[in-house]
Amino acid sequence: MGQAETKPIRIAVGVRGASGRAGNTASSSSAAAPGSTTASGGTAASGATVSGLFTHGPKTTALYVFAPGAGAGITHSFMEDVAVGLAEREIATLRYQFPYMERGSGRPDPPPICHATVRAAVEEGARLLPGVPLFAGGKSFGGRMTSQAQALAPLPGVRGIIFLGFPLHLAKKPSDSRAAHLADVRIPMLFLQGTRDELADLELLEPVTRALAERATLAKIEAADHGFHVLVRSGRTNQQVMTELLDRIGAWVRERG
Repeated sequence: MGQAETKPIRIAVGVRGASGRAGNTASSSSAAAPGSTTASGGTAASGATVSGLFTHGPKTTALYVFAPGAGAGITHSFMEDVAVGLAEREIATLRYQFPYMERGSGRPDPPPICHATVRAAVEEGARLLPGVPLFAGGKSFGGRMTSQAQALAPLPGVRGIIFLGFPLHLAKKPSDSRAAHLADVRIPMLFLQGTRDELADLELLEPVTRALAERATLAKIEAADHGFHVLVRSGRTNQQVMTELLDRIGAWVRERG
């Protein structure tokens, strides 16, 4: 099996100032760095270009464009393990930052900027691998911003959304209000959720996914928390959990590719 290769890229982001909806991306802009992609239709979000990492193996059958959780970045070990593991399963990945991460800020950008970043990254992925089945999503916050963007206006070419721990609510504050927009997502969704996830009470998430009917697949990862870590007493290891995550993604993507 060949080794995964990773290439750094830059993605320029823009939003429409009036409506807050992300515009379409374009291959160039006066504000963009050479070779970057721009979400056009308005002023660049904070004049931002964001970092991306494109990872692939010798053979690619699909592409997953995914964003990190709110407190992590694209070089976090979880993101790296997912990218390398999926490359081994013939799924390339494009992971990308949000503008606030580039600035070193701890406060997430307003949703319109996050949605524009999702849209720019998806279109960059399509440019990198034209004609390859395209999926999007992310870890926690990154996945939620992706589904919100999709609910507002379909992400071009995306066949499905993969959530690596959907953050249904804040810790110890159970609610399903964050799931309201999912009714407007008209493509398949895969929810990978740890059974110990404090940000997604399964008693609340299960009815949400049932209401979405055939569009939603809920894959429960036994004993895992929101970061997909397990306790020693569970009898499982973090590596076993990661392997299960990757295998479930691979099988779900193959069914839709």
